[in-house]
Amino acid sequence: MVLPDVLGPGLRVVFCGTAAGSASARRGAYYAGPGNKFWPILYAVELTPRQVRPADFASALEYGIGLTDLCKLRSGSDLEIGDGAFDVAGLETRLLAVAPRVIAFNGLKAGREALGGVDGYGRQTRSLADAETWGAPIHVRRSESLVGSGAMAATRRSSPVGERAPG
Repeated sequence: MVLPDVLGPGLRVVFCGTAAGSASARRGAYYAGPGNKFWPILYAVELTPRQVRPADFASALEYGIGLTDLCKLRSGSDLEIGDGAFDVAGLETRLLAVAPRVIAFNGLKAGREALGGVDGYGRQTRSLADAETWGAPIHVRRSESLVGSGAMAATRRSSPVGERAPG
């Protein structure tokens, strides 16, 4: 396993990528590549009360956030991973065990593989593991506005107090 799952009961959202990127695999932390906007965006859209550092990725559970990937055995770009490395059945089993409210796929490739197709970025018509699903371009510059108005808003609404995650 390249990176361990960060999953537990009662999650507001699970972010699912295709696989750990090369920099994340080297550092042993989710979304650890130089310039990756994942953690700053989570803070900017008020899913975390502080900006989490990649090395502290396990603390995401404290805020009702889970992390996983479709491919747990390889790292690199989607091209380097290839199409045969994705374990959709394993992902669904892991997600059914923790029953998150929302699954946000980090990029269209992850959503296409897991759902058998996507409706672009935003809320998806297909569900997975009985959860609402979203396509979220977390790692790109335009993502803050898309994420802030989409999946993140849904997860804020689903938090017990409907505001910034506790911390």
